[in-house]
Amino acid sequence: MDPFIFRTRINQIELLGKKAKNLKQLADGIKTVPAPSIYHHTHRFLEQHIYFSPEHPNDFSYWTTTSLGLKRLGEIIASVEIFQFKDIELLRKKFVTIIETYLENVSSLRNCILGEEFNFMASKMFILNTPFKAYNLKDFVDCLAQVTIHSFYFHMFEARMRLQKHENDFSRWFKDNGFERLAGQIASLDPYTHTLEGLRKKIINLIKKYIQ
Repeated sequence: MDPFIFRTRINQIELLGKKAKNLKQLADGIKTVPAPSIYHHTHRFLEQHIYFSPEHPNDFSYWTTTSLGLKRLGEIIASVEIFQFKDIELLRKKFVTIIETYLENVSSLRNCILGEEFNFMASKMFILNTPFKAYNLKDFVDCLAQVTIHSFYFHMFEARMRLQKHENDFSRWFKDNGFERLAGQIASLDPYTHTLEGLRKKIINLIKKYIQ
């Protein structure tokens, strides 16, 4: 059994020099910014809210609600179930479709006040090894309980969506080592409906059931 090496990462946030003051500009920006920007604006809230779920699960819904005052549209954008998407480009298309459909039914654009424009951002990721390695299920539980929340987040979210592996690193390792049922159970969890610490505890409890 090859060991599971727990990794973490450092993100360097960068402004892209693109702003939006209304919905049309927001949709145009979503269409054209690089994929890491879409990931950043749809996932950063998750890592910031370790112990409770954010009211707005992405930056697009937050800005639409708070800066444009379009509460109903903000709710629709917030309701997008990100777990259903394994590809950032499909997620991008979903947001554009929602906004453009709304724009078809309005006669005028509402601009935000000066200084509250949506600033498109992205982040560069630098992946690092941690000292934690797991050679069996017991090791894995011990390591998973100790690694930082950033390491946990990297393996559960960024591996699946940002690195385009289409599955989390934990499920892949369990599947490769013969624990297909466990891999399936973890893969079937909707990580976006849990807090990060809640999700960590859920996975630890699942693994413990398989330890002899």
